[in-house]
Amino acid sequence: MLLIALLVSGVLAQSCTPEDIREYLETEMESEIVGTEQKKQQAKEPQADTQPLEQPNRSRISVGKYAYGQLGEQEQLAYDEMLSAILEHEEKIRLSTLDLEVMQRAYTAIGEDYGGLFWVEGYVYTRYTRGEELVSLEFSPKYTMSKEERNSTQAQIDSVVEEWLGGISILDADYDKVKYVYELLAQNTEYVPGAANSQNIISVFLTRKTVCQGYACAVQYLLGQLGVEGAIISGSARGESHAWNLISMDGEYYYMDSTWGNTEYNNGEGEGTPFIDYNYMAMTTEEMLREHTPDVELKLPECASLEGNYFRREGKYLTEWDSDWIGGLLAEAWANGQAVTLRFSEKGLKDQAFQYFITDGHIADYCGEIRQINYMNDEAWLEISFLF
Repeated sequence: MLLIALLVSGVLAQSCTPEDIREYLETEMESEIVGTEQKKQQAKEPQADTQPLEQPNRSRISVGKYAYGQLGEQEQLAYDEMLSAILEHEEKIRLSTLDLEVMQRAYTAIGEDYGGLFWVEGYVYTRYTRGEELVSLEFSPKYTMSKEERNSTQAQIDSVVEEWLGGISILDADYDKVKYVYELLAQNTEYVPGAANSQNIISVFLTRKTVCQGYACAVQYLLGQLGVEGAIISGSARGESHAWNLISMDGEYYYMDSTWGNTEYNNGEGEGTPFIDYNYMAMTTEEMLREHTPDVELKLPECASLEGNYFRREGKYLTEWDSDWIGGLLAEAWANGQAVTLRFSEKGLKDQAFQYFITDGHIADYCGEIRQINYMNDEAWLEISFLF
């Protein structure tokens, strides 16, 4: 007798913990000096340097980065200055801009372009004024560790990353790199609200417990190692703060949410099994906007290509009825003890497959001595997942 069991999909990480991602990106403190006489009376206050600004040459290493490319010239210059200071572990620098909004936009863009800056958490700024005139703006990164501790931690991360990326090459196709990283994070990390260092890549590579910000930073970092550009997107999903990624694959942009790729299924009896949900690996804009709402500050591209879609690339997108073709996919998954998800082009086709393989039990014609069908029926994505 064939036993049919409907399994409930339980995503381990539906959304981030309530902490505001933007608060993580920016912390401000202000110190103002307002006139010569007051400076004399407050000798301990910082003194404004009103000499012409002479900044060292700052490297433009971020040309080609997505968020950097969305900035104006003045914002890019501030970005270069702040990023160079962070990379060099400088205590403070004078910025070429006096505009707080320029500084804020540039710093936010750094966080969107670089997922590996685990040693810095926000910044402090100091404004110097002479009378009513603003004469200088100072930027001080807020470091969470010393430069020596940073170097030691980086060495540990490098060791893990080298091991994790041992199965893929920078010479491989972009699709293979993206799929590899997506599966890598799903298989090696756990979503744990409140995990230590959950807002940076330490939580992913060294403790393997993180939340959405950690996942998004790790995606950007790992794909960057493989030559695949992208950016970290902040916003909300299902009513809570969330972070995910914009990625460039074979010349087209897609959205990736690796947090939601890491999921599990259960049979309603409290037993769960890891399950990779590929719906969120390479989303179009239309698919992303079903459940995600990005912040409006970063101008995002319209993603419409289906070339990088997992189901189409893997031959698991069905546009016509072919029982033997579907049966062959099920037989292969059954033999390997793996789950397989099939996406259908229309509801009628999905319903036909459901009736034939599940209700009428014809899955047994292809899957040997199978005695129980574990499945998930997803109406929103027009999918059936067979869980062996």
